[in-house]
Amino acid sequence: MVLNWKKYIAEFIGTFVLVFIACGTALISGNLVAIALAFGLSVVAMAYVIGNISGCHINPAVSIAMFINGKLALNDLIGYVVAQFAGAIAASLTHYLMFNELSGNACKYGANYIYNDGDSVFGSLAVEVILTFIFVLVVLVVSSKEELSKSSGIIIGSALTLVHLFGINLTGTSVNPARSFGPALFAEEAIGDYWVFLIGPAIGAVIAAFVYSAFFSKKNEL
Repeated sequence: MVLNWKKYIAEFIGTFVLVFIACGTALISGNLVAIALAFGLSVVAMAYVIGNISGCHINPAVSIAMFINGKLALNDLIGYVVAQFAGAIAASLTHYLMFNELSGNACKYGANYIYNDGDSVFGSLAVEVILTFIFVLVVLVVSSKEELSKSSGIIIGSALTLVHLFGINLTGTSVNPARSFGPALFAEEAIGDYWVFLIGPAIGAVIAAFVYSAFFSKKNEL
C-alpha cells in the first residue's frame, strides 16, 4: 500500500486553514455573510495552493464521493480523512489556546448545533443532507471538466458560500464532518449533536456520488 504523504500533508494544511479562518470568523464575528464568505474564500485560496497536490478535498464528504466514483483509492481515502480530521482538530485546538476567554461566545469555536431540541433533529439532518448533496455535486461536476480547471476553485468556493448563506441560521452549516468534529471537541455541548453532522454530510455525499455517476459523468455525455 502506497502512502502519499505529500497529499495527506496538503489535506491537513488545507483543512487547518479552512477551520482556523472560517470557524475563527464565526468565533470572533458572528456575522452571517462574513462567516459564509470566510468558508468560501478559504476554499478558493486553498484550491490554488494545494489543488495540484491533493485536489483540495479538505472535506471527508468530498473524499467519500470521489472514492465512490473511482477517483480516489481506498488507501488515499483513509489517508485523506485522517489528515482532514487532524487538521480540523489542530485548528480548533489553536482556537482554544488563543481564545479560551471567549468560550461563552454563542458560536463556540464555530461548532455546529441543533438549535432547537426534539422535533428539529430530523430537520437539521435533512438540511445537512441536502446542502452537502448540492455542494459535493458541484465539486464532482466542476472537477471533471477540464475547461473549468482554471476557475474550479472560485466555483467551488462560491458553492460553499452559497450553502452557508442558507444553512448558518439552521445548523451553522457543516457539510463537512471534519470541520464539525474539531470545534465540537472544545465546545462540550456540541459533541452530543455531532452525529447529525457526521451522518448528514455522509448521506449527502453518497447521494451526490450516485447522482453524478448516473447523470453527469463523462460516460453519460452525448
